[in-house]
Amino acid sequence: MEKETLWQQQARQDPKQAKNYIDRFAQLRESGADLDGEARFVDALLPRDARVLDAGCGTGRVGGALAARGHRVTGVDLDEELLAAAQRDFPGSRWLPGNLASLDLRDASGTRETFDVVVSPGNVLAFVAPGTAGAVLSSLAAHLAPRGRLVVGFSLLKDYAFGTFEADVAAAGLRIASSFSTWDMRPLRPDSDFVVALMESTQTVN
Repeated sequence: MEKETLWQQQARQDPKQAKNYIDRFAQLRESGADLDGEARFVDALLPRDARVLDAGCGTGRVGGALAARGHRVTGVDLDEELLAAAQRDFPGSRWLPGNLASLDLRDASGTRETFDVVVSPGNVLAFVAPGTAGAVLSSLAAHLAPRGRLVVGFSLLKDYAFGTFEADVAAAGLRIASSFSTWDMRPLRPDSDFVVALMESTQTVN
């Protein structure tokens, strides 16, 4: 039986969690807030019509913005209410239920699907089941196309320390190619409270 994620634990305690999340970002969008920083970062890594996996897609905010920029997007999330919002707002993409720690997407022939970029923004790694972040990174790494890249962003104020993250990255067969403190690529410093990490497989590094 798969471990319950922190998001699921919080949802049991607060049944309105997903609705409040949806409403909060809708209000931010209506207020004119810039919500596309993650999508701009990822889009800069890709040619047109690239394959993108939005891991922990929530309402499809990032994946939807990438689809609008000409990419083929698949989103995965555990929360059915958030997935329904993604399907409603961005019907041109594929939104699937799934646990990232055991993710294994297969095509009709049974071959594992791979992507040019896998992106997991929005503190996803901080909300997975305790002790499973390494498994999440490994399953996402397994869905990278040759020379594909994995991008994650999460708060360093949560319970997932950067040193633990570095060890999990190495165990997943990945290396950190670049790291920043913001999605607009400000330098990562010892006192930074957020990290954006761009990774690639150690199997494809020249």
